[in-house]
Formats: sequence, structure tokens, C-alpha cells
Amino acid sequence: MKKKGSKGAKKWHVPNREAFQRMNFLYQAAHSTLVQNPDNIELARFYIATMRTIAKRLVLRIDPSVKRTICKKCNLLLLPGITAKVRMRAKREQHVVVTCLFCKMVKRFLARENYQLWSEKPEFRLGGETDVTTTTEKSA
Repeated sequence: MKKKGSKGAKKWHVPNREAFQRMNFLYQAAHSTLVQNPDNIELARFYIATMRTIAKRLVLRIDPSVKRTICKKCNLLLLPGITAKVRMRAKREQHVVVTCLFCKMVKRFLARENYQLWSEKPEFRLGGETDVTTTTEKSA
């Protein structure tokens, strides 16, 4: 990432910024559509399908925390109690089970104590900044 300009606040050049902004808008539009009117499922599906199409066409990585809230089978935003059922299971190892209420697709996520998604790890932060507290805690 490169800095643009030396005046004012730091601005980072992010490739495909407009595409990320559009994907963010579509995700928020799908979320607000389902919260305001849970019967308007087709519009929310269209928004999510469009968001995924943009990501595929431009070969962009969708953040794992966003991916976890989208049904792979029917492109529906998974909102607990509205479009999804969320359960904790303790078979084998404790995990969270998210079931889409429309296509019955099941997603399972391990519920480990110290688990971090790749996007939450300090070495993947924008600008290469590392958190001093997490680095010292790991070495101790």
C-alpha cells in the first residue's frame, strides 16, 4: 500500500476501492432489507448474489466474517432468528451450527477459545502495523 499525499490524515491507496465500497453497500442493503421486512427475501438474495459476482469478477477476497453470514447454496444473508437457526453442539468438539431456514444448508464452525480468523491476526493488518501487546503476550 502506498501513501498518497503528505497533507492531512494518512490516506492509503487501496486497489479496487470502488468495488469494495459497492460490495459493502450491497451487504448493508441486504441486511437492512431483511431487518425491516423479513418477507422481502428475494431482494436480499439479489443483493448478496450481486456482491459475490463482483468479488468473483474482480478476484477480490471477501472477509471471512462476512462469508460466515452468507448461505453458499441460496445466497441468503443468515440472520439468527430471521433466516437462520443457530445452535451450540458439543459432539466431538464444541461447535456452532448455523442452519439456513429456507434451503436447510448447514454450516459448522469450531468454537475454540483462542481461535482467530486470518483477517484478525496482527500480521495481516493494513499497513503492516503490529500490535505490541499481542506480540509480547505471545513471547511470554
